[in-house]
Amino acid sequence: MADVDHIRHSLAHLLATVALEYDPKAKLAIGPTIDNGFYYDILFSVPLGAEMLPKFEKKMRGLANRKLSFERIPVTPMEARERFVSQPFKIELIDELEKKGEDITLYKTGDFIDLCRGGHVESTSEIPADAFTLSHIAGAYWHGDEKNQMLTRIYGYAFKTKKELDEYVRQQEEAKTRDHRKLGVELDLFVFSDLIGGGLPLFTPRGTVIRDELDSFVWEFRRKHGYERVDIPHITKKDLYEKSGHWQKFAGELFRITTREKHEFAMKPMNCPHHTQIYARKAWSYRELPQRYASTTKVYRDEQSGEIAGLTRVRSITQDDAHVFCRASQIEGEFGAIWDIVETFYTAFGFKLSVRLSFHDPEHFEKYIGTKEIWHDAEAALRRIADKRSTSYTEALGEAAMYGPKIDFLAHDSLGRKHQVATIQLDMNMPERFDLVCTNEKGEKERVVMIHSAIMGSIERFMAVLIEHTAGNFPTWLSPMQVRVVPVGKDQHDAAGAAVETLRMAGIRAELDDSNETLGKKVRQAKIAKVPYFLIIGAKEAESNIVTVESRDHGKVGTMSPALFLARIKEEIKTRS
Repeated sequence: MADVDHIRHSLAHLLATVALEYDPKAKLAIGPTIDNGFYYDILFSVPLGAEMLPKFEKKMRGLANRKLSFERIPVTPMEARERFVSQPFKIELIDELEKKGEDITLYKTGDFIDLCRGGHVESTSEIPADAFTLSHIAGAYWHGDEKNQMLTRIYGYAFKTKKELDEYVRQQEEAKTRDHRKLGVELDLFVFSDLIGGGLPLFTPRGTVIRDELDSFVWEFRRKHGYERVDIPHITKKDLYEKSGHWQKFAGELFRITTREKHEFAMKPMNCPHHTQIYARKAWSYRELPQRYASTTKVYRDEQSGEIAGLTRVRSITQDDAHVFCRASQIEGEFGAIWDIVETFYTAFGFKLSVRLSFHDPEHFEKYIGTKEIWHDAEAALRRIADKRSTSYTEALGEAAMYGPKIDFLAHDSLGRKHQVATIQLDMNMPERFDLVCTNEKGEKERVVMIHSAIMGSIERFMAVLIEHTAGNFPTWLSPMQVRVVPVGKDQHDAAGAAVETLRMAGIRAELDDSNETLGKKVRQAKIAKVPYFLIIGAKEAESNIVTVESRDHGKVGTMSPALFLARIKEEIKTRS
């Protein structure tokens, strides 16, 4: 059977063919493959609605059944321009290819010819006609730049078999019910305000409970491994980022501030340069290393409006950030400790982790700071660390941070999706730029190395992943409201109120449902709110000083004394089970 990526790429060509039949004046942009299928960006001269997708899909199947071949045609830049004289996006791509000195090839399928590097099936007969579908339409700026034209992006799912497609479609439908933007509103966790601006979430009291509990969980691990809390301002002079190299690389993503004295400042987009200055405050002996600093704080990035999405892509980002300043001989031990934290943290939520070593792209070294020798040494160190843990991993060129390679952890959620979460980054460049040293055993100055790590990465993004992973059914220790006490009638309000007070005094997040509703409706409301436990107190329970316990996850638990229930829930919270 043909490679699935080749199937997806071939389907993108068939989609473009059908699109031009629908609108001969359409301007084609790009049609790449993606993890679940393919898409094509097109500027249509006539409106295109979602109702057209089934018709497009039917025509694509008809083309596939014609057993069309993909013919490769090498051309010169001039020949390519002549072929696409009426296609401005293709002309721009041709110009870019010529500038890079790359070969230019066309592919002919039936009567359709497209600019393409290749990677197709030999014949459309290899495309399983029942294993693809056009899923939806979205807007997309050319080159992802909101200053450019808005194009229509047509998405398609494609797999090797109908069974795989059906499973993926089912997964997507389930994902819609778990969408963190939907559940975030329903569970009253966060809100956005047009007056404040896109990408700037506001967390409600309930959402803030989750943020604080997550941060405390991470801090427990940090503290055990010798980290100390530090605090830094949210703005800095331009000078700091010029020295670190961030100003030159990220100038377009910075929120800039000009003071009344005409000094230029920036809202910090990352914390590491600030932490270097805490380390640089004094001279250090090798005996005092490692120095480990941790700070949960916000950073700010000027994301484009079209790229902002719920909590997954925001302009104010809360990082559980930490930096270690240590000797080269201490790298492995420090990486190992952070790796242990990552594994323990994500296992607690039922995530399966995979590992990626993110290295620099040697063909585009101008994107990075530092020398090739430093990069070679840093990347070799990460390979040794991963190999010693007997962990399988992949390597990804071009995914490194600008100042150093990193170990990225990808969490596999309950729907089988992968999300990049934690990261550990080795930095030999920032210490060089800021001349960070210690005095070694010989009394000589020795350059230190810097390790960047974030367990959640971004609290906002991790919350989005966690909401969808759990469908909002947070474990009891993390739930904004852990217990709801439900009196059957007004006569039990006092007993229910006393139970709530007892729970609260013991540190349990509890609330009273004293609404004038039926017991059935109160129970339904507790389930909708995804409260882990609700305690029912009727006449019998009030008289006997017992409670009837129902669990969100396990149904009816039975009757017991308030003291026994309290002991059970406290143990569940303590062990984060």
